[in-house]
Amino acid sequence: MKSWYLLYCKPRNEIRAQQNLAMQQIESYLPVIQEERTSQGKTKLVEVPLFPCYLFIYFDPTEVSVSRIHSTRGASRIIGCREDMTAIDDRIIQGIKNRVKQHKPDIDKSLQHGDKVKFTDGPFVDLEAIFEEKNAEKRCFVLFNIMGQQKRMSVEEASIKKVL
Repeated sequence: MKSWYLLYCKPRNEIRAQQNLAMQQIESYLPVIQEERTSQGKTKLVEVPLFPCYLFIYFDPTEVSVSRIHSTRGASRIIGCREDMTAIDDRIIQGIKNRVKQHKPDIDKSLQHGDKVKFTDGPFVDLEAIFEEKNAEKRCFVLFNIMGQQKRMSVEEASIKKVL
């Protein structure tokens, strides 16, 4: 009887495994969500796996050899594959599909170049600066007036808030 199983894939090979399983007529599901990523100072939405290195596969172990799946390019091993294979309830897969459809990426557009910001913690608490740009994952650049000169500093984005 066909059931859902969890397949561990080689790092960053989920799509390759999914494509190779499709060529073998084995149904699979890779839940992906959109995430905001910053690279070289530019922020864009990219699709990333919800569970990196994991892929859900739907097959009947009595019809399809487990070793055939293990030898698929990009795949590593089926999780829980010992003497009795551990199937995943269809309701869990359906719940994941529903949640992925409802997921909306957190896009923070509140801070723009030139906005006045105020430090909320750290050594500069309650001082003001000017937001310049996002730097990396959770950091940003601000222009800070100190001793009559404007200095560019990299600070944690969580330590500042926009002055309204």
